Amino acid sequence: MMANALIIPIYNTHGDADAFLLYPYLFNRTGDWIGFVTPQREVYSVIGEYVGALTNDPRIVAKRALDELKPRLTPPPAPKRIALPANIPLAPLMPELSHSLIDVLLDAPEKLHTLDAGEFRQDMD
Repeated sequence: MMANALIIPIYNTHGDADAFLLYPYLFNRTGDWIGFVTPQREVYSVIGEYVGALTNDPRIVAKRALDELKPRLTPPPAPKRIALPANIPLAPLMPELSHSLIDVLLDAPEKLHTLDAGEFRQDMD
């Protein structure tokens, strides 16, 4: 990864930067890897499960009712933790989401978990 690569804040509907994109990787507020984005702007978890889509806002949204289950993707190799920018631009004005969509970072943040969390984590002995 390039040292001066662009880190893009991903906002929730309240205007908080809850995730960060260093393409194709998504990171949480502590710089830990939580998912990845495809060239089609589809968002997947660290275990390759479809989570939603990246909008132009930028937000991560998902349909309230999933029409079809998307196949699980093989995640890219796990990146190193990143240092987040000290200053984050204010969020743009967020339009209301239609009733058929949810804001993943607000309404289903558990879908974007780190490798050591979530339902598929390795059991600690």
